[in-house]
Amino acid sequence: MRFDSYFRAVSYATVAAGAATLFVCGGFGIALASVFVCLLGFAWFLEGSKWQLPERVALVIVVLSIPLFYLDWKFQFIISGEDEKIGVTALTHLILFLSAVKLIQLKADRDWIFLYLIAFFEVLLAAGLSLSPAFLVCLTLYLICALSTIIAFEIRKAARAVKPAETCLLVLPDSRRLRKALAAASGNGRAEVRRLPWVTGFLLALIFILALPLFFAAPRFSGSAFSRSGSGLSGFVGFSDSVNLGDIGRLQQNDRVVMRVRVEGADSGNARSLKWRGVALDTFTGRGWRNSKPTLPQVLSGEGKTFFRLGTTEALPKLTTQTFFLEPLDTTVLFAAPRALAVQGGLPFLRVDADGALTSRSHESSRLSYKVYSDTFTPDAALLRKDRQPYPEDFDRYLSVPPTLDRRIPALASEIVIRSGAANRYDIARAIESYLRDPQNYSYTLDLKAGGKDPLADFLFRVKQGHCEYFATALAVMLRTQGIASRVVNGFQTGVYNETADAYTVSQRDAHSWVEAYFPSVDAWVSFDPTPANGISAPVTGLAGRISKYAEALQVLWVEYFVGYDRQEQRSLAISLRSRLSETRVSLSLLMQQIRDEFSSWISFDRNGRFPFVRTNGHPWPWLTVAALLLLLFLLVLRFKRVDFWALFRRNRVSASRDSVVEFYTRMIRLFDSRGIARPKDQTPLEFAHQTGISEALMLTVAYNNVRFGGRELSGSEAKQIEDWLTSLASDQA
Repeated sequence: MRFDSYFRAVSYATVAAGAATLFVCGGFGIALASVFVCLLGFAWFLEGSKWQLPERVALVIVVLSIPLFYLDWKFQFIISGEDEKIGVTALTHLILFLSAVKLIQLKADRDWIFLYLIAFFEVLLAAGLSLSPAFLVCLTLYLICALSTIIAFEIRKAARAVKPAETCLLVLPDSRRLRKALAAASGNGRAEVRRLPWVTGFLLALIFILALPLFFAAPRFSGSAFSRSGSGLSGFVGFSDSVNLGDIGRLQQNDRVVMRVRVEGADSGNARSLKWRGVALDTFTGRGWRNSKPTLPQVLSGEGKTFFRLGTTEALPKLTTQTFFLEPLDTTVLFAAPRALAVQGGLPFLRVDADGALTSRSHESSRLSYKVYSDTFTPDAALLRKDRQPYPEDFDRYLSVPPTLDRRIPALASEIVIRSGAANRYDIARAIESYLRDPQNYSYTLDLKAGGKDPLADFLFRVKQGHCEYFATALAVMLRTQGIASRVVNGFQTGVYNETADAYTVSQRDAHSWVEAYFPSVDAWVSFDPTPANGISAPVTGLAGRISKYAEALQVLWVEYFVGYDRQEQRSLAISLRSRLSETRVSLSLLMQQIRDEFSSWISFDRNGRFPFVRTNGHPWPWLTVAALLLLLFLLVLRFKRVDFWALFRRNRVSASRDSVVEFYTRMIRLFDSRGIARPKDQTPLEFAHQTGISEALMLTVAYNNVRFGGRELSGSEAKQIEDWLTSLASDQA
């Protein structure tokens, strides 16, 4: 590939990469993307032809695009009516239109720069539109193309800046062999083009290595400047102070991911039994649940607004650590495993209501990550069966039922208790839970079939089908009719475990309701789940499941280290690195000590302690090691001598002065002498150069003759070229 073709290819690739980044992040649709791809191909074939737009015509079209942008904005507003979304759409249309005009016109350097800036702006706009790992892939592609383009653009610009007079000393028109040598040298441009992608890859890797420490050291800022409204999960019902029966069921009819959770600690091996608690509701209205006590008004303060302490535990082994990566949600609720003791994360504040629900800032347009430390220890069933203590006075709200409650409901609860023979609170709760879970009595469905004035009675005695809200409501109400304090909790099931990411993926379909009953003797709320087993989501298997797991692992990696990487994570990483460095230093110290001890066992001295000798003890390894070291030293010396290693440290490099002419020609003669090629005394320098048949020697001799005998001086570019030729001769010799 010629250099001009290479420059054009990487320039078009940069423009395409910028547009692709914007497309992947939702800036425009597939139809507009197809049109732009066709335009790229059309502009490529127009390059260098007479059909390209003149510069003045293109300028007029660019000026006219400003009112077109306004008209497009008005049109988008009429058909959609969403101000923020149409602003991004109209801006995207303008950017692509300007790119199209510049692509099909005659292009000077400023036009190429304009295209590069448009591509860069597209990447910036895409960064504000999406936080998905697909953006990282497109960004990497863009960086490779952009870096290649910058290198090619500067080479092209520098080549045009070299004047013919600066290289006239290296040209000898009346020498046919010299013209062939110069043609051969110019043909090496294709080899240079082949090396440019490798140079680009090396520079990109170097930039990545240098930028990686800065990336992990730099602070993170949540949100995005160009985030569009509606990027979060809108209509996220079931997590407020008032919830109607059926809200969770509507939420379950969507597979969109809500969060990802990584579990460590006490229950990490049995995390499947954990549930992610959201809100707890204490008052049943007959058609739904509400929270009778508002959120505490005070703001909990933390250590640097990163660590909020909520309680204590008897033993550290009971703690379970959960790391949550929440998608943008239309709720302020923070999810956690039951009995949260501390929350850690970049939160401006944290509120806890009387039922243990956690709330913080809204994040409907940005992801949120935090850690929760929970005491997930459940009291032993034998201990719970002994509970006989009365409830505190303020627990009436956990025992009340609506005055219009259907009389058949307490009767059914009493019948279940009598039939099971339960005589304590724990066994009563388990008996009613088992009755509701029995598929012979009730079945699970997402179809909202129960209704009427009393949807709970309709579910229990007529429909006998429902989702988790109906089962949880039935259990909580029947427990209250038996004098057991209870409340309904809305949250999520554990989700689907992804071993590749070591995290649980929780979707809207995992939304769940269950019941917590209070046991005053142990001062604990114990969870009971009456929903049948078929209400639990199952993982996707097969090839699609494996691909999905790898995609989820990439998503978790992106959110953890790119989106949710906060100062606490930086501190943890610094501590981990310091620990690793300390361990490595100790290991190297022990290794060096072992090597010293081993060599000490090999080497002994005479009685006077002056002359060392090797002691083999019957083993050949000491002698073989010494021989190998001597051979390696000999090869290194030989290698450095052949490539003229010490020439790298010489002060007298080729310069523009005439005094250096003899020096660089002498260096060339020495190189040939080392090959056994000596110049006869009766032969002129030019004749000797022709005899060698080496193009570099011929051009070096031409420069030597022109400067020494022609009264000319070397330019800076010629001096650099001569140094390159000498280096090439030395490498060929090696």
